[in-house]
Amino acid sequence: MSLYQSQLRLLPSVDELLHTQSGQDLVARYSHSLAVQAIRESITLARQSILRGEDCPSHTTLLVQATHYLQERELPHLRPLINATGVIINTNLGRAPMSAASLEAVRQVASGYSNLEYDLAAGERGSRHSHVSQLLREITGAEAALVTNNNAAAVLLGLSALAQGHEVIISRGQLVEIGGGFRVPDVMRQSGCQLVEVGTTNRTRITDYKHAISGETALLLSVHPSNFLISGFTEATPEHELVSLAHEHKLLVMHDLGSGCLLPSERYGLAHEPTPQESIKTGVDLVCFSGDKLLGGPQAGILVGKASVMQRLAKHPLMRAVRIDKMTLAALEATLQHYQRGEAERHIPIWRMIAARPEQLGVRVDHWIKQLKAQGINARRQAGQSTVGGGSLPTETLPTVLLTLEQRHCARPLEEIASDLRAQRLPVIARISRDTLLFDPRTVLEEQDQALVQAILVQAGE
Repeated sequence: MSLYQSQLRLLPSVDELLHTQSGQDLVARYSHSLAVQAIRESITLARQSILRGEDCPSHTTLLVQATHYLQERELPHLRPLINATGVIINTNLGRAPMSAASLEAVRQVASGYSNLEYDLAAGERGSRHSHVSQLLREITGAEAALVTNNNAAAVLLGLSALAQGHEVIISRGQLVEIGGGFRVPDVMRQSGCQLVEVGTTNRTRITDYKHAISGETALLLSVHPSNFLISGFTEATPEHELVSLAHEHKLLVMHDLGSGCLLPSERYGLAHEPTPQESIKTGVDLVCFSGDKLLGGPQAGILVGKASVMQRLAKHPLMRAVRIDKMTLAALEATLQHYQRGEAERHIPIWRMIAARPEQLGVRVDHWIKQLKAQGINARRQAGQSTVGGGSLPTETLPTVLLTLEQRHCARPLEEIASDLRAQRLPVIARISRDTLLFDPRTVLEEQDQALVQAILVQAGE
């Protein structure tokens, strides 16, 4: 008999492990079927290790492995993490974190029944859009408002309701592609309208639009290139000129703003980001933007504009397919109330991050370093740059202070440390640059500070 065979014979059966006290504990906690599955997995792994020349593990070890398997399985696939990348609106990491008030609003609405589509005063059916439409009108100055489940849906709805079967004129420089391969020309074709490109990539004048208008034209579309910047020999048509031309020919103007900035970005040392308020003031008929970018709320596509235009959108069959759900509505209402009360910078996380000064961030980093050095980890601080991200304010950065771990001071490769940080129950996402592992406090929520330090201690310690 070979050594492998003798060790394989020592492996217990599933039933044998299942009827131990630990096996019964697994059944009680996770169910019989899951306990059996975990024990089989543990035995399979043990068999593979024996064939690699290792000894048969003990019954206790096999049951511990089965328990670990079930604990890992129990973890939700979608779960929170620590964003230490310095990218504030990080699309891959869920975009904008929401305020405490928004989270509480979701909890209250989701935990029972609500007046989602019920008019409490009239005692009859109401509209789900009424919960945020007044707030959006007050904040943007628009006559009316609707909300869909994301901005791509808002654009699709607007084009379908206003220009299906007709021409839509757009500058070639605005035929953008955003994350996930979403392209403006594709959604325009999907809406059933005919795309008419004017101008060039870098220069489009009002005369280009004027010469393209025909009897089949329904709408002039302006798309804010929120995720890239063209510089140099450029020219874009001012919005007020588009509005004047369109209304002269009894056409509509639609503006896809994308990022949904409601505060003056230049107040924080950033370039100016166009706002819905500005578009409405120029007379644009329909403005659409995202809820989970610079607005700092849940994923949503927000449409504001003329009341007559909104009535057409509200009656379109596509509206039901892209409508917003009750939990998103609750979060959006709470987020908009922060703007209404003038407290967005204090309560909405992304605006707190944008407003944070380098000296404030440096204090946090120094506190992290003090704790790490006390445990023998040679961490340092250095100046760096955070980015807004999420298809907003391209090329714009904010000065920050970084916590750094240099490869020459670490016993393990930085890639391995970064991988282990991502594999934790509360994953930590950092970035590596020039043989240095970087942690940006701007995007780490203050309540996560201790968890971040502990994670670094575990993964980067000797």
